[in-house]
Amino acid sequence: MTPGKAMVGLITRSIVFAACMYFGRTAGHCQSPQAPPVTRPWTAEWIAPPNIIGTEYGVYYFRKNIELTTKPATFVVYISADNRYKLYVNDILVSLGPARGDTYYWNYETVDLAPYFTTGRNTVAALVWNEAEYRPEAQISVRTGFIVQGSSPAEEVLNTNNTWKCLRDAGRQPIPGYFFAASKGEMVDLNQTVKGSWTSVNFDDSGWPTAVKVLEGKLKGAAWGIDWALVPSSLPPREMTYQRIRTVRSAHGISVPAAFPEKKTPLAIPANTEVSLLLDQTFETNAYVTLQMSGGKDAGISLGYAETLYDKGSNGTRKSNRNEVEGKDFIGRKDSIISNGGAGQTFTTLNFRTYRYIRLFVKTKREPLVIDDLYGTFTGYPFKQTAHFKTDNTEIKQMLEIGWRTARLNAWETYMDCPYYEQLQYIGDTRIQAMISYYNTDDDRLARNALTQIDHSRIAEGITRSCYPTKGTQIISPFSLWYIGMLHDYWIYRNDSGFVKDKLMGTRAILDFFRKYQQADGSLKDTPYWTFVDWAGNMWGRIQGSDGSAAIYDLQLLLAYQWGEEMESSLGLKDLAAIYHQRALQLRATIQQKYWDPVRRLYADTKEKDAFSQHVNALAILAGIVDEQDMPAVANGLLQDKDLNQCTIYFKYYLHQALVKAGRGDDYMQWLGIWRENIAMGLTTWAEDSSLPTVRSECHAWGASPNIEFFRVVLGVDSGAPGFSQVNVEPHLGTLTNVAGEIPHPNGKVSVEYRLDRGKWKINIHLPPNTTGSLQWKARTYVLKPGANAFMI
Repeated sequence: MTPGKAMVGLITRSIVFAACMYFGRTAGHCQSPQAPPVTRPWTAEWIAPPNIIGTEYGVYYFRKNIELTTKPATFVVYISADNRYKLYVNDILVSLGPARGDTYYWNYETVDLAPYFTTGRNTVAALVWNEAEYRPEAQISVRTGFIVQGSSPAEEVLNTNNTWKCLRDAGRQPIPGYFFAASKGEMVDLNQTVKGSWTSVNFDDSGWPTAVKVLEGKLKGAAWGIDWALVPSSLPPREMTYQRIRTVRSAHGISVPAAFPEKKTPLAIPANTEVSLLLDQTFETNAYVTLQMSGGKDAGISLGYAETLYDKGSNGTRKSNRNEVEGKDFIGRKDSIISNGGAGQTFTTLNFRTYRYIRLFVKTKREPLVIDDLYGTFTGYPFKQTAHFKTDNTEIKQMLEIGWRTARLNAWETYMDCPYYEQLQYIGDTRIQAMISYYNTDDDRLARNALTQIDHSRIAEGITRSCYPTKGTQIISPFSLWYIGMLHDYWIYRNDSGFVKDKLMGTRAILDFFRKYQQADGSLKDTPYWTFVDWAGNMWGRIQGSDGSAAIYDLQLLLAYQWGEEMESSLGLKDLAAIYHQRALQLRATIQQKYWDPVRRLYADTKEKDAFSQHVNALAILAGIVDEQDMPAVANGLLQDKDLNQCTIYFKYYLHQALVKAGRGDDYMQWLGIWRENIAMGLTTWAEDSSLPTVRSECHAWGASPNIEFFRVVLGVDSGAPGFSQVNVEPHLGTLTNVAGEIPHPNGKVSVEYRLDRGKWKINIHLPPNTTGSLQWKARTYVLKPGANAFMI
């Protein structure tokens, strides 16, 4: 994690490590060797506890002891589970997984256990849980199961079979609560859980039953149906970073030591006492929360998690400044724990929790309870920010910091729409998130994973699901068109045409689906399924004129035909590219004739021309249908006509691109009002939409588009050809006079520097090897060569 200034000092150990999740010590990092995947048939079995159906809620402990005559140099194994696992070697957590997929592409993780082994007796243990009907919406499942396969005959001593032991945790139950598409809370009675360090060598498991076989382990292509067709995960292990909770905002029933909870400080709670603490991380985070305690037999502890607090008396419908806690209600998901009275008790959440605020409630009985420690372990996809924006403008710095945090909290094993409520990989969100990754990191694995999973989500009719993976089926039909745009983005910004070519069959199926709903003039009629565009006005439902058509859908289809034509012409079928070209020409003419209002000089939402939106006119510019003579009027309408249905923070991604294309890019800093409102309201991540007092999600990465546009618009660095093989530089500095930055590029890095000095601009641009480009400055174009390019203009 790359913490922003607000986080400096909060992480007292800022190393990445495999955290102590259940009574364990810590490892240096989770191993993920790049060993070749097993191609021969697996001999390991999927195992489970005896006497369970396998589709019910359950948390299970698995163990196996092995003897090693010497410490091995390598010991690579492959691991998977349904739903999820945490793997330990000799008390050390070494792997979490598997990365989410579907049953036809069920991921296994690759782990080298050698660093954790010793000569002599060793214990390999796993915590496996199946949340059954309470599992996250993104979690596909067959039944409870666990599998370990050695990568060679030497490692097959750990293969899962009846040599493993397994026990169900009798002390765990789910807390359903109100609707969460993400994971539910936990009810844990430590009186009924396994006592002692069950992950250690010295633990006595002689009374545990033997695990039973569920199915044979089958690799993709050998599995018969939906029985876990195993594939190697393409993703690295998620980051795990120790993170202290910052401060106490209120305390009732107790006087809290000044150092608690920022530093490990015991908190003693007397017998027969009720205590309530409101803790503030001071920024939103995703973390596994760990509570360590002693004594307090049968004391009840509740940990509640909230992104923010609600105005008192609003019944959870209204929020004000997120930094304020007085006169507020705490409403959020929770975990509940019952103490067994022993020393050194530990509870760690099975799944990560998202929070800024934690409410700790304790009710002791006849014995006092000591909170020995309470902390989090941040988790996320291990992105490393390699882009840099250099400026003295503190507002830009703050926006970039908040945007990066927002993007990070919404990237884990998939991109997510929001970490608190849903954790679903929606195409509309993911397209923007992938672009943030391209501009801020040199790691495109999560984007490739998203493109592949969405391609796998296509139904028989040809279009994709709106989000994937998911145990249900939801279809937002226009999102399939954004998927084509997302694939086109990857083609333009990353040098991997073979990957894109492999996905063209899917784009053809999507466009064939929409072709069925085009009228004779090319306009879409009665587009099926949920036709969501944005949360603004009526854009979240169905927009429809008297003939069943609407400009917003026609424009998205036009863009998809244009993207499809470009990709097919270069990578696919040229005849199909020609067909897409003709369909785009027809649709372009139809949109102009059907929706253009010559009086208002804007495009209407429907043929009746009684409603207008920023959305339609922004996409008209991006689709290239606005005549040059009409461009000033359309741009002015987008900026000044408040009667237009206004874009929320999400669709401003498209609005701002359109305004830049219309020649207004130097005003970019003037368009950031909603982001300034988020900051003024105390948010530390960008909210889902523009209704800040009533918005649900406090953290939506689709709002982090400034982390693209400060580089693409302000610094002006953009791809000019597929694979970023050409670099176009066209800065829009506005009032900035001294600014610089760099972004990752498939061949290295692109860096730019602009400084106004005594009426002259000093411009330095560095391109990576084997890369050329151009600088557009005012009305002139300058050729850029690989390496250093310097100008005085």
